[in-house]
Amino acid sequence: MDTIGSYLKKHTEALVKDVGIEPACEITGKSKATLGRYYSDHDEHSDRFMPIDAVARLEEASSYPHVTAALSELRGMTLSQEGNPTASNKPGGINSDVIVLSQRFAMLMAEYNLSIQDGVITVNEAKRMLKETLTLQKVLIEMKMHLEDETV
Repeated sequence: MDTIGSYLKKHTEALVKDVGIEPACEITGKSKATLGRYYSDHDEHSDRFMPIDAVARLEEASSYPHVTAALSELRGMTLSQEGNPTASNKPGGINSDVIVLSQRFAMLMAEYNLSIQDGVITVNEAKRMLKETLTLQKVLIEMKMHLEDETV
């Protein structure tokens, strides 16, 4: 499987897991097996990708637009969320964001340190680091929204 396909499948998996497998089945009208095929990295499923309408429905229910963000990253772009009503409802502000950011970054570095000790990063170790990276990305987005709220 090519790099782009693998990248999209990983973000599709993150999207399904964000929503939850059972709710994702209900939202898309697809079975667990079908959803699993969309993010499977096995050769027999390398050409199967989630239909864009299913992605849109799942991203509406998710905490983060995983696949849309992945597509924009592949183009070297970033997403910006305008007029997010939940941004100002989040407790804290920029100071809290900086604290959370440093904590999450420390967790990512700790995961990296554990993963690289034997000189090889396994698939499971990479998945754990990816999860920390995605969490860190969400914290940065919250921080960006708080900064945008303060400049208005």
